[in-house]
Amino acid sequence: MTSGIIGGIGLTHLRVYDQRPGPDGVMAGCAHVHALTEEAYFCIAGEGAIELHDADKGFRSIPLKKGDYVQFPPNTLHRSVSTDAIEVLAVMGNSGLPERGDARIYFGPDVDGDPEEFKRLKSLASTGLDGALARRDASARAYMRLLTLWQNDRTAYDRELERFAAVHRADLAARKSEFAEAVANGAAGWAEHDAARLDALPGVPEGWSPVLTGEAGAKGVVYGMCGLLRQVDDLSVGR
Repeated sequence: MTSGIIGGIGLTHLRVYDQRPGPDGVMAGCAHVHALTEEAYFCIAGEGAIELHDADKGFRSIPLKKGDYVQFPPNTLHRSVSTDAIEVLAVMGNSGLPERGDARIYFGPDVDGDPEEFKRLKSLASTGLDGALARRDASARAYMRLLTLWQNDRTAYDRELERFAAVHRADLAARKSEFAEAVANGAAGWAEHDAARLDALPGVPEGWSPVLTGEAGAKGVVYGMCGLLRQVDDLSVGR
């Protein structure tokens, strides 16, 4: 049996940090990027926005309310914003690969040049909510400078986006085999599973999928990059 939910996606309930605003006055998560994985938000409560940055269109903010959906590709720097207790169902490809290291928080070029400081800031969330908010604040201060570049110097803005994405891709290159295994056991495995169903028609292939059940947040709340996360995990055979 392949791992992950249908098609090898990862599914997470997210409530964006709204305990207090960041240094820019915004209730938000950490700006970050995924190098390999598409992501989508389906808003299930409240209101807010997803802020996106990429080489093609630069910066834009997409409003979100209940029932809205937005999907974006890897190498898109993004930040989740809450204006009224927003909650979303986050859908990510590659069988939870983003939680295995396919993400990098934006702390700015100075921190990217200091691996020990990056590690320290990244680990702040391990101390609890206060640490998670302190990490968000550090990201927000760098993010404010990025927005200033967007407003005043588009060439420098474009260079900074590419610099940040390139740093992340270079860091991940050494972990190709680890990520390849996750994809093979998840998304690629599901594709093979579906192909076997097709080939078996009019019969049923061996290893027919059982009914699986899972609970969001079975292991408790995680202080994630965007907010309070309750991942759907620990799938088990259901009725």
